Amino acid sequence: MARTYRMSAEKYEELKAELSYLKSQRVDEVSQQLKEARAFGDLSENSEYDEARNEQGKLYSRMSELEIILANYEIVSEDEHTADTVAIGSTVTVDYGDGDIETFKIVGSVEADPMNGRLSDESLIGKALMGRRMGDEISYHAPMGLITCRITNIE
Repeated sequence: MARTYRMSAEKYEELKAELSYLKSQRVDEVSQQLKEARAFGDLSENSEYDEARNEQGKLYSRMSELEIILANYEIVSEDEHTADTVAIGSTVTVDYGDGDIETFKIVGSVEADPMNGRLSDESLIGKALMGRRMGDEISYHAPMGLITCRITNIE
């Protein structure tokens, strides 16, 4: 069974647009780079050709990844969650009990951006938070050991 990628409608449209761009414009750009690199002669010692081939590999890999995601997606509406339990779309504040308080938004794995406070529902803390309520104490295993925190707010 294929994995389901949960995301917002906005992210779905963004990924569709990226795939369209890659197929319609970027493929032609990389093909042109390869053509120009071949013109430099001997391919065995042609760094421009090697670089263009690497770029082509990355391009086709990304296109394949996007096609898999877009073939197995589930749109999650932020309006569907309620403020009493943690779900995708929830903004959660947790207190670690040592004065450290963090607030982050729970999103699908495709939209995760931990540096900007957007944590995946598949992350260690995301899994521990899903379905929990305000006031619940949760524990999860992280690389630095067992971490415990309390949910102080859900929006």
